[in-house]
Amino acid sequence: MPGEKRFRTSLFGFKKADVNYYIEKMLREFDEQLKSKSSEIDALRQQNRDLKELYDEVSRRIENIEEDRAKIAEVMIKASDKADMIINEARTQAIQEKKEIEDKIKAEEEKLEALRWQLKNLRSEVISTLKKIENELGRLSESGNDEFSAEGEADAEAEVAAGYEDGM
Repeated sequence: MPGEKRFRTSLFGFKKADVNYYIEKMLREFDEQLKSKSSEIDALRQQNRDLKELYDEVSRRIENIEEDRAKIAEVMIKASDKADMIINEARTQAIQEKKEIEDKIKAEEEKLEALRWQLKNLRSEVISTLKKIENELGRLSESGNDEFSAEGEADAEAEVAAGYEDGM
């Protein structure tokens, strides 16, 4: 068998020196293996401590990241709500301004219509006044007052009518 030790024999059994040498050799080998395993165990313990520290650090980072993620999500939600509120306010303001502008347009259209009506009345008054003047001139010319000739009357009427039409 491999690893089996054969001792030399002596008068009353095995040689004591060979047995002692073998036992000492086995003790040295066992001590070396024990030291080696002890060093290995110490290295593994140190590695375990390092891994635990690394795990703790990574766990803290993950917690920080999760907290930051939650804060960012909260800020994004608030920003979205604020944006929606701003958009709604802008829509409301735009609708209000549109209504005000439409009201102003309506008021200006009413003013324009009133001015058109006044202009129509003024035109009627001017025509009526011109007819009165024409009648008065006709009456004056019939009564013998020939200060105005028929030709002069026609020119005066044409000038008044032309001035009135240019003003429109």
